[in-house]
Amino acid sequence: MLRRFRTATSVFLCTVLLFPAAANAVENQPRTIVSGWIPYYSVKTIMPFIKKQPSAPISTPGAPVTCEPNEYSPADIAALNASYLYTNKDLMKEVMPFWFTLKSPTVIRDDYTTGNPSWPMADTLCLMRKTGLKIIPTITDGTDKLVLAGYLANAKTRSTIVQSIVNLVNMNNFDGIDLDFEGFAFVDGNTTWAKTAPNWILFIKDLSAQLHAAQKLLSVSSPYAFNPTEKIKGYTVYAWADIASSIDRLRIMTYDYSVAKPGPIGPFPWTEKTLQYAISVMPASKVFMGLPGYGRDWITSIVGTCPTSAPPGLTLGAKAATFKMNYADAKAVIDQALPSFDVVSSEATYSYVQSFNGLTAKGAATSCAVSRTVWYQNERSYTERMNLVVKYQLGGAALWTLGMEDPKATTALRNVALAIAPDTVTSVLTVENSVKNQVNFGDPFTLKGVLTLKDNSAVVGVNVSLEMKRASESSWTKISEAATVQDGTISFPIKIANSAAFRLTTTGTWERAESTSPEVDVSVLPKMILSKPASVVHNTAFQVNGQLLPTVGGASVALQQLTVGQWRNFAANVLTDSQGRFSITANATNRGVLTMRVQINNGTQSINSTEFSIVVR
Repeated sequence: MLRRFRTATSVFLCTVLLFPAAANAVENQPRTIVSGWIPYYSVKTIMPFIKKQPSAPISTPGAPVTCEPNEYSPADIAALNASYLYTNKDLMKEVMPFWFTLKSPTVIRDDYTTGNPSWPMADTLCLMRKTGLKIIPTITDGTDKLVLAGYLANAKTRSTIVQSIVNLVNMNNFDGIDLDFEGFAFVDGNTTWAKTAPNWILFIKDLSAQLHAAQKLLSVSSPYAFNPTEKIKGYTVYAWADIASSIDRLRIMTYDYSVAKPGPIGPFPWTEKTLQYAISVMPASKVFMGLPGYGRDWITSIVGTCPTSAPPGLTLGAKAATFKMNYADAKAVIDQALPSFDVVSSEATYSYVQSFNGLTAKGAATSCAVSRTVWYQNERSYTERMNLVVKYQLGGAALWTLGMEDPKATTALRNVALAIAPDTVTSVLTVENSVKNQVNFGDPFTLKGVLTLKDNSAVVGVNVSLEMKRASESSWTKISEAATVQDGTISFPIKIANSAAFRLTTTGTWERAESTSPEVDVSVLPKMILSKPASVVHNTAFQVNGQLLPTVGGASVALQQLTVGQWRNFAANVLTDSQGRFSITANATNRGVLTMRVQINNGTQSINSTEFSIVVR
């Protein structure tokens, strides 16, 4: 299976060339239509392994990582900014680290740590998050034949797998999860699909409900499928139509069309046909087309007897050698071949002959001629496939794997993304009915947003989400949603008990880019509720009762009188209880009018009530 392919063990090795990104000017932002997998064994292909400075905190499993710039040397920061992921992040909205394997209902194996023991996962995730990309890791099926199907058939173990996945996502604060369970298709056998599919659907619906409740995404990677009424071979076990409403992404592996025999990696008509079926059962925005960053080289014939000095594995029917796309040009030169472009499949191909002379194991002179055929996709292939993204307004493309494509193919991706760049939405959020964005506890105020395009025209009728994040929280929570009116504005009436940050977000459409407004911090000023007498009898005890909101226990409360221009304590101080309540007993000896206030010191600030008068009779 392709997912087991590791370029480190391939017969063709190469160094990835980096393609510089286009300028990041707002008016030149490409559409974010690229995503891709990052296998645990090739993280360094897209990011440099950089170490924190000795004075920086050491990352420990499960602990948050700050990843501040001063934790790295200037050279490291420069290397990071020049890396594949950082220079191409403007093309992407998410990546899929290919790092986890399901081994049992309670065990999800961490393949990243095994493959990168000297570079903690927390550090890698931290640097990835600094790109602003969503992180949706992939889980593969690491069980034996029919084992996972058996787990899903049992309600208890199915629920346990769901909980294990949700725990993994929440523990690492991932943005979602991508399921790549290929065993159903390539190991279990198609006679089991009718029995497996209903349990798979139940599993997806349960997992989706729990992930969506936590505002996480569910992605499914699947081999191809076609309209079942056409009775064409496809992997129907993944039940696209039945899971469509539960998933957020469908990543179709439109490659590996030719494996055992020479042929195109993912011919164009075949790719388009499966895309057409996918968008007939779900919104096109959920569908992502797979793009292979690799090619294959098959042996087609052997004439003669090869010498013992020839490379091993030269047998007819041997597994094809796999190479990275960014090695294809150099390989063609080495093979002394001139590639041609097959317009039907939209792929490059060529054939060549290798000759070997030497001795047999018995010392006799011998020679052989090995004929080989190569297929791979190039920049034209990518352009023509990305035009399918445009034609059907798909969510985008998913690269297996990021960084294996040729720089010219990356340019092709960028050119298409720039040509179909959506309108940029600018949103501004302001706080109405406040002074310096400060509001009193529990008092209503209004958050007002204005959404415009770059020509300053109003964005009308667009759904806008209002998100909030308290100081103690690390993630944003959606608290309201409404649509912009004719002048592009939107208003949200709000009451809050504690200080918080707010922002507006809009989802992207084919016409408009998604947007996020600058954050606005709203400070909540404490509020004091008082109960006090309007008049009292002199030399008689009276009480001033109250409550501090938000509640603070143990705060010092003083009743004060304004005397000759100065505030002086009028009675013994008291402390607030756990609910912020207090009661002060005082006694006025002289008749007259007292000008008073209550002052509370909560340890960080002094809070004064408004002045009030008490008539002493």
